[in-house]
Amino acid sequence: MEKLRDFWQQTFPPAPTFTEDSLSRQDGRVFIITGGNSGVGLALVKLLYPTGATIYMASRSQERADAAIASVINEAVIGNGGKPIRGAGTITFMPLDLNDLTTIKSSAAFFASRESRLDVLWNNAGIAGAPVGTKTAQGLEGHVGVNCVAPLLLTQELAPLLRNAAMSSPPGATRVVWTGSLSIEAFSPPGGVDITLLDQLNRDAKGTQDDAREYGMSKAGNWFLAVEGARRWGSETAPGKGDAFVSVAQNPGQIDTAAYRHRSELLMKFLRPTMYPPKMGAYTLLFAGLSPAIGPEQNGAYVLPFGRLQEKSTRQDIVKAIEDGKAQEFWEWCEKAYEFHI
Repeated sequence: MEKLRDFWQQTFPPAPTFTEDSLSRQDGRVFIITGGNSGVGLALVKLLYPTGATIYMASRSQERADAAIASVINEAVIGNGGKPIRGAGTITFMPLDLNDLTTIKSSAAFFASRESRLDVLWNNAGIAGAPVGTKTAQGLEGHVGVNCVAPLLLTQELAPLLRNAAMSSPPGATRVVWTGSLSIEAFSPPGGVDITLLDQLNRDAKGTQDDAREYGMSKAGNWFLAVEGARRWGSETAPGKGDAFVSVAQNPGQIDTAAYRHRSELLMKFLRPTMYPPKMGAYTLLFAGLSPAIGPEQNGAYVLPFGRLQEKSTRQDIVKAIEDGKAQEFWEWCEKAYEFHI
């Protein structure tokens, strides 16, 4: 009964309480949104653009990113009676290909050459439901490779800039946001991530074999990375330095985006009545990244749609795995995966 209630509340969540109307000005703050050119990421960019923030839209395609940036600006102008928004932010394309680990350091260097701080990193981009055989450029299983290994490398490369921002910001204001999913509860194996299975898939270069299972593992993996990141980054590098920052995971909700492009039309016909537009998912990301309800005490928290702190997970096997060190083990597994290939 508890699991059914949890599924229902995540599929049909209450209305968001932290929206664009809750936002203060974000002048001087710098944000990265991976996958910001479409879906939930693009909806988040639209919410942040009027606040004066400096926004980096991380995407593989500059052409698609430029078109998305133009759409954000044009939509804002139309919504403002045909006039440019006074005090609007800036949006810059940032090249990022999570499918190829050899490109990640150059993406981080691109950002670091332009900015000295990073206030919030939304690790939003990813793949879902990819076909059998999907693997990254380095032969890693596609879902875990794109959704976990590459984002961890990117975040590690950007961590010094996050610490720079934390030193001049209120405690808890500097954050990394990882992306979970209801698929954690529904499809991830016992304990969340089966590292033995992943080793086998990668060793044999099989790629994805069960898209629901592997996607569920990648989302549980993001929860692990959020928790382990909170442990590692939630402390100062030196007493009084004030450079600790927050790491949380969030499930944006059942959102109708291109992430479902591999699903059959018949399945989507069944699912769409239970799905929400990207803006609703963006409210979850907004809460995770900017809500004052999250501070140092909530480091490592899991955010439910459309902006609520999870009080208790129905996947107590995953909670137990975290307590037993599985999050640290998965983090180190990801580090070995990318250190071998870069």
